[in-house]
Amino acid sequence: MNTRKVLYQFGYRRCPDQDRPSPAQHPVVVVGAGPVGLCTAIDLAQRGIPVVLLDDADRIGEGSRGICYAKRTLEILDRLGAAHPCLEKGVTWKIGKVFQNNDLLYAFDLLPEDGHKMPAFINLQQYYLEHALVERAAALPYLEIRWRNKVVDLKRRNDGATLTVETPEGPYDLDAEWVVAADGARSALRTMLGLEFKGEVFEDRFLIADVRMKGSFPSERWFWFDPPFHDGHSALLHKQPDDVWRIDLQLGPDADVKAEQTPERVMPRLRQMLGHDDFSLEWVSVYTFQCRRLERFVHGRVVFVGDAAHQVSPFGARGANSGIQDADNLAWKLAFIINGEAPERLIESYDIERSAAADENIGHSTRSTDFIAPRSAQELRFRDATLSLARHAPFAKRMVNSGRLSMPSTYDTPLSTPDADPWSGSARLGAPLPDAPMRDRSGQPIWLLEAIGGEETILHIPNGAQPPTGSRVLIIGDDLIDEHGFFAQRFDASPGSTYLVRPDQHLAARWRHAPPSLIENASRRLKGFEGDRA
Repeated sequence: MNTRKVLYQFGYRRCPDQDRPSPAQHPVVVVGAGPVGLCTAIDLAQRGIPVVLLDDADRIGEGSRGICYAKRTLEILDRLGAAHPCLEKGVTWKIGKVFQNNDLLYAFDLLPEDGHKMPAFINLQQYYLEHALVERAAALPYLEIRWRNKVVDLKRRNDGATLTVETPEGPYDLDAEWVVAADGARSALRTMLGLEFKGEVFEDRFLIADVRMKGSFPSERWFWFDPPFHDGHSALLHKQPDDVWRIDLQLGPDADVKAEQTPERVMPRLRQMLGHDDFSLEWVSVYTFQCRRLERFVHGRVVFVGDAAHQVSPFGARGANSGIQDADNLAWKLAFIINGEAPERLIESYDIERSAAADENIGHSTRSTDFIAPRSAQELRFRDATLSLARHAPFAKRMVNSGRLSMPSTYDTPLSTPDADPWSGSARLGAPLPDAPMRDRSGQPIWLLEAIGGEETILHIPNGAQPPTGSRVLIIGDDLIDEHGFFAQRFDASPGSTYLVRPDQHLAARWRHAPPSLIENASRRLKGFEGDRA
């Protein structure tokens, strides 16, 4: 029944490492060429770090899988040079609607304000995202992808790890200073290290189908509790490119996984939902899900990212988005460590920050799942009472949980310098910077995040005094012009205000008036030198 989409198939190629008498040494080996592994490898290569990316497959495709990519993820992809084809192909949306039966309970707008380069969300089949990332990777001189290279053994050392890699022409060994495990939910590297997930496994089963049809539904997220076409359960509808629509139907814990994927079961369900049979089925699966994670993401020189480190339910689009944000957090830290610009203990901040982000995502995901698929009579009564109240009471609308959609984490981290002054605006210490439309020195339009890129950056509002010095300083009003006042509003900027931005565009420190010593100490702190003498 499934249409096996293979956009590109990549041939296996023998590499020089296979002919070496002893293992070749590489600064970083990334295992797994899904979106998270590709983003990690691209980010490292853009920072001048040679990286080898291994994948046991040789193709892109086989079902659309992840489809929803959030604003922060798109900003990361933009920095990595891969956002443009995704935005061109993807379906942009920001409106969500929640129904009970046929009645609209409420609608929400995920990005009600102007002045942002990236939309709230796009929907895009995962194979298109992977294609854009592979194309970008192929353009980078420091990045080598090796297809049909399967890691079958991993031996850790204090200064790295040795990997045994199986190929169509036999095995070979590689030495890596650092290994990034991006090999997915069934991570072989996790098994090789004897690591286990901790958390919850949910019993409810859901049918997921990609349907090709001409539809009049708008480009919005529609979620139903107890719809007339699927009595007693929930349903979800999303638009994708190519006239493909993603449909999720709750089946309950007793559904027969194999039987529910047969045409005899799937087609009547879809006809009942859509009210016609003028569609074709692109892909179908029945899934259960887990909200679990590794206790630690860093194990010596082996670092876990994405589904290899944590798993969540699909409600809220938190899987791929959080994984790409893992890559965004990790790459600059590895680059600093490898280049000798930061101590190795900086890697511990990856574990601190992204473990907390995983807990946040798991918490949201678990609460969404409990509301959508109550597991007890008490939970069901609470859910039904909330839905009933939501028809009339605004406070109850906020309690309806059809999947809290992905938002970037604000890090409570030792890399941040605590605020000494009160601040308003939407910029938050430890959070990614809010974007803003600016103009450069020549008067050309540029976005704030574009101007910052992936470097540690100081933003400063002049006040007549000597401007700060540092690795990179952008003067607001000189290097960047805040033509429409978005920067001033979002950053609560005043003359003399100074902001220190991490290489992943999170805000590390800010001051109303900052002597050079404070900026220097904050810069050392974000690199993990806290406690060392300058």
